[in-house]
Amino acid sequence: MNRPKPPLSILVVEDEFIIAMDIEMMIEDAGHQVLAVASSLQDVMALPTDKAPDVALVDMQLARGSTGLQVNSAIQKQWPDTIVVFVTANPKKIPDDFDGAHGVIAKPFSSAGFVAALKYLEEGVCDPPPVSPEPGSFVASPAFAAQWGVSPGER
Repeated sequence: MNRPKPPLSILVVEDEFIIAMDIEMMIEDAGHQVLAVASSLQDVMALPTDKAPDVALVDMQLARGSTGLQVNSAIQKQWPDTIVVFVTANPKKIPDDFDGAHGVIAKPFSSAGFVAALKYLEEGVCDPPPVSPEPGSFVASPAFAAQWGVSPGER
């Protein structure tokens, strides 16, 4: 896997328009690029496949009855090197193995907490392991935490 370099290219999968806009603004304010915004599995499947996102931020409950777990599976098949992070108000509903995803950011989150999670992800994705302490706003999956040599956090 070639390690991405900042700025990260980020796919946002969120069905609540205002939340998606807030996330998009925070990503751009942190110096990263929003590759696309999707609200459902169908939207993700319709994206061009030639440009893989470095990171996908995926809500768990999406439009048209689709779920974050379905989107995660589709992303892993389409772009296997993409880092998938769930963004959800119900982190305890994520399977213990995170279904192969890399972490979770719990809603609600503050702008500072979200940006801290992005910085931590950038460090871990671009030049692992991250040098910053894991922010309270981000929990790495057990597999990702082991890869980085950090302890998985509490959800």
